[in-house]
Amino acid sequence: MTFNLFLIQLVVFTAIFMLTQATRLPRGWLAAIAIVVMALIGSFLTIPEWAGFVSGSLWALLILLPIIGFARVNRLVSQEQYRQASYLASWLRWLHPADGFMEYPQLLHGLDLAKQGSLSEAKQLLSKYETNLTPTGRMAKATLYRMEAQWAELVAWVQSSIPEKTLYREVWLGAAYLRSLGELGDIDGLLQGVEKFEQQLGRPGNPEVLGTVRLYALAFCGQTQSVQRLFETSLRLYPMQTRQFWLATAEMMAGNRAIAQEILTLLQANKNTTLTHAIRWRLTHPLAHPDQSLTEDSRAILDRIKTAIQQEARYSSQLALTTKKSYATYALIGLNVVVFAVESVLGGSEDLFVLYQMGALVPEDVLMGEWWRAIAAIFLHHGVVHLLTNMLGLYVFGALVEAALGRKKYLIAYFFTGIGSMLAVVFLSTLTDSTAQLTVGASGAVLGMVGAEGAIQLKGWWIEKAQIAQERLRLIGMIVILQLFSDLITPQVSIIGHLSGLSLGFLVGGILFQPKR
Repeated sequence: MTFNLFLIQLVVFTAIFMLTQATRLPRGWLAAIAIVVMALIGSFLTIPEWAGFVSGSLWALLILLPIIGFARVNRLVSQEQYRQASYLASWLRWLHPADGFMEYPQLLHGLDLAKQGSLSEAKQLLSKYETNLTPTGRMAKATLYRMEAQWAELVAWVQSSIPEKTLYREVWLGAAYLRSLGELGDIDGLLQGVEKFEQQLGRPGNPEVLGTVRLYALAFCGQTQSVQRLFETSLRLYPMQTRQFWLATAEMMAGNRAIAQEILTLLQANKNTTLTHAIRWRLTHPLAHPDQSLTEDSRAILDRIKTAIQQEARYSSQLALTTKKSYATYALIGLNVVVFAVESVLGGSEDLFVLYQMGALVPEDVLMGEWWRAIAAIFLHHGVVHLLTNMLGLYVFGALVEAALGRKKYLIAYFFTGIGSMLAVVFLSTLTDSTAQLTVGASGAVLGMVGAEGAIQLKGWWIEKAQIAQERLRLIGMIVILQLFSDLITPQVSIIGHLSGLSLGFLVGGILFQPKR
């Protein structure tokens, strides 16, 4: 596969995926992918040999860079590093000016001023944008209420001026409203709002916001252990003072008032005026434990939230990629890169003689006793694009399977699928009388990891009834379909090796993974 063809496929697959998510995406993202696709079509009709490079460059600028950049901004906001987040957002906003990001850096600057103790300056800055008519204005108004712990005023404003559809579409506004309900003691309203929020946001959506609203529900219901679990997974970036505040809140709601008051009193010495106002409110407006007042529906919602957190820790790809150390996957990637470097030194990765000498799979040689080629071939690659695509797939799906199975079972699954796919090529070649063909690459093992991840998610959905597993399973199905389409249009690809690796991975993943019943 040439790099030009690889980039064309990347743009096409990205466009298909984003179109399936069109109802959840802001219009700026849809406009960006439309520009990229039009550039692909135009360049393909005029300069097809450069179509991938032209559209791929726009893809990197309008899709990849904003995704990475805004993810970084969200992480900085979660860590309450508002100054750095404001600086980065001031550059990124020009890539998606239609999505309400133009004033976002100023809002973050206002939060930074409040954190540094300059509350009057922060209020003066944010009041310039305060309005009910735009997302930025609504966010500014909610932030002003939150800074001084004016929870009753925030609830009254939302209930009188903000439609429910808008409330749950603008996720940070919805989160602020749900927290206000908890602060005022309306725990039933909070829990019911969290359920609506999840339905509108969708569980594959923003994990930090979803984790935040769940934090409010669990803390105001006195679920200390579940709050701690959140801080170990989706909210692991929260700063220590914020963690202590919410753990103290959970302790207070669980009836441990002395412990909570001691923690909150110590926290009052910080300079963050927003946190100081929240602590003062907590100490002067203690709430009763909600255990006796929750309705049956609210109890059921609380149980579902706790179960969802446990299941997402096992099945969420985002958590697996960011909270687990994938040492075995990194070692396999490193080994593949080292072998590729040796190929290059000996004469080039596209030199068939070099590949043959290093152990490329030739079925007739394997049938004559050179079985070691079935192992060596999975570490050889024909060209840079072949290596990069396989290593990218291994980095993602290998890490997911390693997190789910553990290193030993993961390595068993990897070599079983890699070697098994090579032997499948040997077997088929004897049926088609094509035993002289040469095959290299980790594609069979990588597709094996895709199949294993599919089996893991299927068992999670089937046995644990995990909603997150069902959603991930749909995504994997789409990836498999796109991969098969790519195999059909790409020359010199062993579709048998890919299909056999996928099937063997599904088999071994289903055997090795044991979900919790």
